[in-house]
Amino acid sequence: MYQVPRTIFSDEHELFRQSVRDFIAREITPNNAAWEKNKQVSRESWRKLGENGFLCMQAPEEYGGMGIDDFRYNAIFIEELGLSSCSGPAIGYPLHSDIVFPYLLHYGTEAAKARYIPGMISGVMIGAIAMTEPGAGSDLQAIRATAEDKGDHYLINGSKTFITNGYLCDVVVVAAKTDPTQGAKGISLFLIDNSMAGFSKGVPFEKVGLHAQDTCELFFEDVKVPKENLLGNVGEGFKYLMTELAQERLIVALAAVSLAESAFLSTVEYVKNRPAFGKMVSDFQNTRFKLAEMGAKLEQGRIYSDQLVMLHNAKKLDGAMASSAKYLMTELQCWVSDECVQLHGGYGYMWEYSVARAFADARVQRIYAGTNEIMKELIARKILQ
Repeated sequence: MYQVPRTIFSDEHELFRQSVRDFIAREITPNNAAWEKNKQVSRESWRKLGENGFLCMQAPEEYGGMGIDDFRYNAIFIEELGLSSCSGPAIGYPLHSDIVFPYLLHYGTEAAKARYIPGMISGVMIGAIAMTEPGAGSDLQAIRATAEDKGDHYLINGSKTFITNGYLCDVVVVAAKTDPTQGAKGISLFLIDNSMAGFSKGVPFEKVGLHAQDTCELFFEDVKVPKENLLGNVGEGFKYLMTELAQERLIVALAAVSLAESAFLSTVEYVKNRPAFGKMVSDFQNTRFKLAEMGAKLEQGRIYSDQLVMLHNAKKLDGAMASSAKYLMTELQCWVSDECVQLHGGYGYMWEYSVARAFADARVQRIYAGTNEIMKELIARKILQ
């Protein structure tokens, strides 16, 4: 669909893309409708992803990983999931590998890495991250979950909500206050797993969209967490979150533009084959202009996203760049999905049409990983510094 050639991928990347595309066509697309009804993907799908080498590709070889530090492979995986129109998997699978796993890789103790990394690579252990609480969303400094130092372990109490992969997760990165008097400097990060007494989960939420993505509350009641499950240093959790959020927001942006492209491409096919007033809907000037507007903006978005992928590969992506990408691409996704519904007419409001699901799934993208209002604030800070 693009007029400007994409130049960031090699032949090896394109071979990988084809393997991802084949896997999605075989293992994900045929099952997505059932997963949406179940409010979660299958555990089997996670294991198959692991068997095919699609999880935690950057994991070091000593833990059973492939040690791939070229983020273009991660970007291809995210892109192909988005192009499949399976929004739930397009969010949950990358979150495990590219949002949760980096905390373990960058800040975990050797004992924690040895315990959790092999399972995360194989898909036997599903990862989640728990920051948001019922009374603290974008304002992470306001979290109330606590972690009390008991000498040989920490005792964690509190609750988290809106946790992606929450219901299926086996290991979760939890933000908690080790010193409630210190604000951001009192936040630390911990790894909690299903084997720990006092850790429980709510039932998956009934959400507007992303029905195949398991999202729920997590509860911690006197959970004993060994000292080896502290990530990094005490009191530096907020700093780690701010560091890793740049990649998280880039991932959301990459998923957004791909999901928008998927809705656009299905709409192009629809208007070419839908008759109205004695001709096809694609023959009307309004339709053609709308397609031109969306196509041009999607091409801009893809070129922009490709550039940020390369900057991230070179370790040059900063928080403001990632915030710009998250803001722009999620706004684009919501606008494109709305326009596509309109071009479908009444059928665009029917759940059996992928464009209806794309419309419902898109809306939350402007909220999680930091609301778009917060993204604007972060962008403005960089402008005014």
